[in-house]
Amino acid sequence: MSTQNLQQKAHSTLDTAQGSVGYSRLTALEEEGLVNLSRLPFSIRVLLENALRNLDGYLVTEEDVMAVASWEPKSQSSREFPFMPSRVLMQDFTGVPAVVDLAAMRSAIARSGGDHNKVNPIVPVDLVIDHSVQVDFFGVPTAFQLNVEREFERNTERYTFLRWAQKAFDNFSVVPPGTGIVHQVNLEYLAKVVTTRESDAGLMVFPDTVVGTDSHTTMINGLSVLGWGVGRIEAEAVLLGQPYYMQLPEVIGVKLTGALREGVTATDLVLTVTQILREKGVVEKFVEFYGSGLSNLPLPDRATIATCLLSTERPAVSSQSMLLPWSTCEAPGVDADQVELVERYAKAQGIFRTDDTPDPSVHRFMELDMGEVIPSLAGPKRPQDRVVLSDMRDAFHSNFGEQGRSATLTLDGQEESLENGKVVIAAITSCTNTSNPSVMVGSGLLAKKAVERGLTRKPWVKTSMAPGSQVVTDYMDSAGLTPYLEDLGFHNVGYGCTTCIGNSGPLPEPVSDAIREGDLAVAAVLSGNRNFEGRVHADVKANYLASPMLVVAYALAGTVDIDLTTDPIGQDSQGNPVYLQDIWPSQAEIRETVSSSLNPEMFKERYGNVSVGPDEWNSLPVPEGALYLWDEDSTYIQEVPFFKDFGGEIDGAHGHHGRSRSGGDWTVYYPENEETSIYEAGEKYQAADIPTIVIAGREYGAGSSRDWAAKGPILLGVKAAIAESYERIHRSNLIGMGVLPLQFKSGESAASLG
Repeated sequence: MSTQNLQQKAHSTLDTAQGSVGYSRLTALEEEGLVNLSRLPFSIRVLLENALRNLDGYLVTEEDVMAVASWEPKSQSSREFPFMPSRVLMQDFTGVPAVVDLAAMRSAIARSGGDHNKVNPIVPVDLVIDHSVQVDFFGVPTAFQLNVEREFERNTERYTFLRWAQKAFDNFSVVPPGTGIVHQVNLEYLAKVVTTRESDAGLMVFPDTVVGTDSHTTMINGLSVLGWGVGRIEAEAVLLGQPYYMQLPEVIGVKLTGALREGVTATDLVLTVTQILREKGVVEKFVEFYGSGLSNLPLPDRATIATCLLSTERPAVSSQSMLLPWSTCEAPGVDADQVELVERYAKAQGIFRTDDTPDPSVHRFMELDMGEVIPSLAGPKRPQDRVVLSDMRDAFHSNFGEQGRSATLTLDGQEESLENGKVVIAAITSCTNTSNPSVMVGSGLLAKKAVERGLTRKPWVKTSMAPGSQVVTDYMDSAGLTPYLEDLGFHNVGYGCTTCIGNSGPLPEPVSDAIREGDLAVAAVLSGNRNFEGRVHADVKANYLASPMLVVAYALAGTVDIDLTTDPIGQDSQGNPVYLQDIWPSQAEIRETVSSSLNPEMFKERYGNVSVGPDEWNSLPVPEGALYLWDEDSTYIQEVPFFKDFGGEIDGAHGHHGRSRSGGDWTVYYPENEETSIYEAGEKYQAADIPTIVIAGREYGAGSSRDWAAKGPILLGVKAAIAESYERIHRSNLIGMGVLPLQFKSGESAASLG
């Protein structure tokens, strides 16, 4: 069957409340005997629809469609598949360099006499500013405003640049600072579950798919939107209309049954699933959930699960995507017409799940009865190291023993003793949990009961709450819970990623001094998703992930050297012991409070003018014109020279091979046999018009910030790299930057060849 005939055969229409829309019908392939849809995981069905709809004989060929249609667990194909995401998601840290590249591209086109206005994203891009707020101020009513002011002081140049980009580029939107965390904004506003777009065949409807420049992009899988995190160079290729090339993935199945018991939260489920799946190994694989238990998980719980298998701090990436298939459209704030479109399309396309849906064929699977999940934390250094709540004291001691000695400090005129295990940071933070009203409301109800019993947080605990969106503030205020959290020091410190990405800010000076004086192993308890040593705070060695409810509990206890299942968390105003179970809210209380305080109008109201932003944003100067006016004196935003010279031979190249003087940043500038830094050598070689190569060992490119690991060499004049092996995405990034990745033959290396 020809490409044209295949597309014509697959094209069909749906009559919806929004009118007639076309779609690429997967059952047409089944009618031709090309696929058995019932055996395919939902995630593979989405990839198949993507290939079928984008079939053009050039970027996507009929062979690509056939390769996806013939996917099966028994035979893993090494064939690369061109995936065409419907949109790209960015946050400010990873997004600014990408936008700088677009601006530099425009400048280069203008210099060459071309039409620079044609340089725009082809695929829609949403950039959410959320990674730049830090917890400098906490525990006071003015904390939010003071942190916002400090944020704008630090980021004026970056934000001015993004305001220019917001006006200069088509197909590019910016969600201003102070709105929310990127993945929660994606869940609450940006994602459409299914989307529509004009094409040569008319208005077409298809699944919403996304790649993002942040590993937490998988969170949107909880809404049945297929998406995952990629490198910035790969994201730039996608937004310029190029496919994301990937091998057809293995699929790991997770069959959920039962329901969570009383006293168990979605966070406990997440930590349990994280531990199990990381033990099984899900590197570069899809994870798909199915089973009757999915019907017992509302959208917030599914979204919490979908963020659990994030990429680690390299070299290995975790699961590429985690899909929790459709059973109904629960996108917050979505109007009735969109809900109707989603359900009609999903059912017609065979991607609508019910409890009767057959289990898909997968490479490996695990089964989890959610009724067996128990309260847990994870730590002290890795998100997969789950600790049962009742084992926390013993687990802490097994990791840190009797390290250090106690130290005294004075806080608010009172002398306190700081010892191993004391909690110095308690933070409700990260989209993983702040997107979930049940655990957020649960933390507020626990705070209310604690305050009513006369409990207070310990004075050495730095407390903070960074809601994932303004809607969280609305429903917490509506429920009357905000004052109780503030009574315990959990004031709103900002809408963004704070403690979970290391923006925890400084500890009070007396606390830091005492930690260093006593060489203490103190703790942080946060509702985040990463707890690597040194990430949360340089002074904090033990970092535990927990639900927002347990974050509040440990702020009250002031230590992890405690068994909260048996020991009192504190004393009430009459001196009587108060236990955690005394103040723990029931599931019925939480459900009733969420039901009475959260409504869809909150989402519509908050996101109705999402692009406006706070006064500080609107008062920034906005550079005029389609070309950015580069500031040569800037130490942050400079025009990158990637587009000035792509050509050049690599004959007669000299090799950069690191020499260990006081690290690896040294080489020999061969024309003069001079030992110098790699940077200085690169500058000299470029001035002399001598191309260079990099000679490397195994897993070249492993580490974070992999786009700069590829951009750096090209800026140094490197034309090729020769390594024993490559980190996969880095190899792709080198190709994207025009650096040729070559590989030694098996058994050979720089050392063996001299």
